[in-house]
Amino acid sequence: MQIGTSTTGDARRTSDRPATDGTANRILALVGPDVLERLGPLLERVHVKQGEIFSEANEPATHVYFPSSGVASLVMTTSDGWTVEVASVGNEGVVGIEAFLGGASMPMRVIQQIPGDADRVDAHAFATEVSRGGGLARVLQLYSQALMTQFAQNVVCNRVHPLESRAARWLLLTHDRVEGDSFPLTQEFLAMMLGVHRPRVTVAQGILQRAGLIAYGRGSVTVLDRAGLESAACDCYNVLEHEFARLLGTPRG
Repeated sequence: MQIGTSTTGDARRTSDRPATDGTANRILALVGPDVLERLGPLLERVHVKQGEIFSEANEPATHVYFPSSGVASLVMTTSDGWTVEVASVGNEGVVGIEAFLGGASMPMRVIQQIPGDADRVDAHAFATEVSRGGGLARVLQLYSQALMTQFAQNVVCNRVHPLESRAARWLLLTHDRVEGDSFPLTQEFLAMMLGVHRPRVTVAQGILQRAGLIAYGRGSVTVLDRAGLESAACDCYNVLEHEFARLLGTPRG
């Protein structure tokens, strides 16, 4: 399956002024006022379009992004062309965590699945702040542990749970990160995220739609029954919610 070919150069600046209020992003909200005082003037607010690529596999990150809305996906592609999402990032996290971990790059592509805004900073300036060993480094250590849990939970989920339960879990995680109950989503994109062929996604979506949990049409999905969708999802959703809340002190939604 092919992913869009947009590049980070397409990200649109939404303000000529530096972004100084990071409270919409949970990482920046937790780092403390001293970090924001130093980092704030270096942050640039951008709008990231659906399908835009932050970085290719094994490509060093030039910027680090703190999303305030929208959702990004970390995806891996096999040698025979299968693409599967291994983790997703919303306003609870950061895109470009490899700049903190010290590995420069990761063997996965990062692509925007739901359009939204983010505050971005040059990777070198970010590394300088991290090297201080203060609030930013401490919060990112906790976030990295939560992200590792998401990697592991997705492996388990993709291996043992029915597709409709996995789809419900994915829809809930996305619903947590967007405003309102509707968000753009094509069957092709959901199939890519779940690592299956489109006909199987069509069946799974049909099951959820006939149950009155979602409505799908014209490239978007609407969550109609949140409680029902939670009941339909596998327990991976609750595991992830608990772990992010335990480590970062706030829910992801």
